[in-house]
Amino acid sequence: MITLSSADINMWIAGLLWPLTRILALITAAPILGNKAVPARIKVALGVAIAVIVAPAVPAWPAVDPMSYAGLLIVMQEMLIGLAMGFSIRVIFAAVEMAGEISSLTMGLGFATFFDPNTQGRSSAISQFLSLVATMAFLAVNGHLVLLSALVESFTTLPVSSIPVYSGGFKQMADWGGIVFSVGVQLSLPIVAALLITNVALGILTRAAPQLNLFGIGFPITLGVGLLVVAVTLPYLGMPIQNLFLDGIERARLMPRTWSQRPEVSKPASMPVRPPELQPLAQ
Repeated sequence: MITLSSADINMWIAGLLWPLTRILALITAAPILGNKAVPARIKVALGVAIAVIVAPAVPAWPAVDPMSYAGLLIVMQEMLIGLAMGFSIRVIFAAVEMAGEISSLTMGLGFATFFDPNTQGRSSAISQFLSLVATMAFLAVNGHLVLLSALVESFTTLPVSSIPVYSGGFKQMADWGGIVFSVGVQLSLPIVAALLITNVALGILTRAAPQLNLFGIGFPITLGVGLLVVAVTLPYLGMPIQNLFLDGIERARLMPRTWSQRPEVSKPASMPVRPPELQPLAQ
């Protein structure tokens, strides 16, 4: 007769709960997998399937009761690791969407907005279009499969442990989030430059012929030039976006290694040994 103790049951629960927490956190934060259009049941089923496959290969986890205070801290830490890995890819989509927002405002399409179910807010038409382009590029480089591979590898580079992660990883994650602004401006720069030249030309034309209705001809011209530049530059956006995704996936792969490192504590220099006091000479 097979007998199971409470320690064995807790070990089985911990062996599935802690990897599942990291996996579900990544699925929630990662693009495509964490899309609002994907039902929650599908996400949970995918996470459980991956956890069942990965759990036997996970290194030995700490002997901690999952229902204890230390076990809850491990759950929170695993959730943080998964969210950070998904965040490294989500940042790139945010940068592409920001490029679309900047382009739309420059073209005069700031009023043409749609409801975005992912952000629960409004986004412009150009932003939605570039987001679809980024999604196709992400699937073209098999980003979803490589991201899951990096997730499985993270259980080896940063195994489940009760030791807190290195806080220096948070700074690197914040630095990586800064590309939202820099990359967004770089991707929208051709459209902004073309429309700047167009607006300068319209200003010169208005000064030369004041009888022209600038508001009547300015908006169609800027809109047409903006759409033309988008169509011309679109074939050249695929490679930069793919390179960004490759960098993001590599960042997600290296992030657990960064968090597993500990700063070396410099040992204080050893104090010189004080020589023994000389005994007074006998008289």
